[in-house]
Amino acid sequence: MTAVPAPDLSRPRYPLPEGASITPAGQLPDQEPSLAVRNNGGVAPSAESAPAGRREALLVLGFGGPEGHDDVMPFLLNVTRGRGIPPERLEAVAEHYHHFDGVSPINDQNKALVAALEGELAAAGTDLPVYWGNRNWAPYVEDVWRQMAEDGIEHAFVLATSAYASFSGCRQYHEDVARARVALELDPTAPAGPTAEKLPHYFDAPGFVQANADALAAAIASLPEDLRGSARLVATAHSIPNAMAAVAGPQGSAYEAELQAAAQAVVDAAAPGRPFDLVWQSRSGPPSVPWLEPDVNDHLRALAESGEKAVVVFPVGFISDHLEVIWDLDNEAEETAGELGLAFARAATAGTHEAFVRSLRELLEERRAGGEPRLGTNCPASCCFVQRPARPAA
Repeated sequence: MTAVPAPDLSRPRYPLPEGASITPAGQLPDQEPSLAVRNNGGVAPSAESAPAGRREALLVLGFGGPEGHDDVMPFLLNVTRGRGIPPERLEAVAEHYHHFDGVSPINDQNKALVAALEGELAAAGTDLPVYWGNRNWAPYVEDVWRQMAEDGIEHAFVLATSAYASFSGCRQYHEDVARARVALELDPTAPAGPTAEKLPHYFDAPGFVQANADALAAAIASLPEDLRGSARLVATAHSIPNAMAAVAGPQGSAYEAELQAAAQAVVDAAAPGRPFDLVWQSRSGPPSVPWLEPDVNDHLRALAESGEKAVVVFPVGFISDHLEVIWDLDNEAEETAGELGLAFARAATAGTHEAFVRSLRELLEERRAGGEPRLGTNCPASCCFVQRPARPAA
């Protein structure tokens, strides 16, 4: 695993220069050529197998998280810059991190995923270095991109820590790669950087489904025996603005459709024939902006009013137990359930489940072997496009 330290953790060591853009002059962000094409050296991700001898790497691209109390507010400002989040909301979220000594569990979880992938690749005889970079905290993707260039990497396969379509779940990761790529290109002292392609959405990967199904079955089994067969199953995912959901995927609404399909596959494997609900959590935008509903806490209240006695929540929208899972579900939702008299169990996320890690290796091998690139890899220029203020230079 390669991670690049940064002297000032609140910003990349090698940021995109002030005033620079990831979109070429004279082009609009939703016009072809797409981010996928530009990040891949100006050509669409290939249906041919990887060229022999090309020096390749896998980049695990994450969200990032603070490592101590002093990191929390700079991290949250990185996350929300230009989004108009009310200061009181930032302070409230900051308290969630301070409750855990200012440390987000997401970094250790991504380190564990990298280590698991390294082991999985080695066991399969695949000699490929694995790097880890983040959008919002060190190690920043811009700095890791330079490290890959200095290491002579010619092509990077990018594994986003999101399984789904949407601006924040897919397109923004393409933008992260573009920001790192352009920052390197604009530095005359830097070596040539790699081309890149993002791995496709993996919400339906067999190992992702199996990992979530195993966790759901275990959560059901943790309830008192007389409640296991009747407990309501509730899938959760991060809420996003309605406007963002409407443009997710080439035809729109792909975020909700992929989540519904993933949740159905998980239930079919763990509890065939049982009904489930898909609800939302962790909204963070201004109250004036409509987001996907219902919120999980509101849904729990509705279930209690309808006479339900127990609930099993499975956060299929997330791949690891990071802060929004352990706070919003293990604290807030469980507390809500307790106030309502609902028995409550929460299923684990995929994490480093061996079937999930194996599916990620297979996803990588799929792209290296060739074949028609799927959604998430060769996304059209307008896919998931949301007009937002440009991310300021760090």
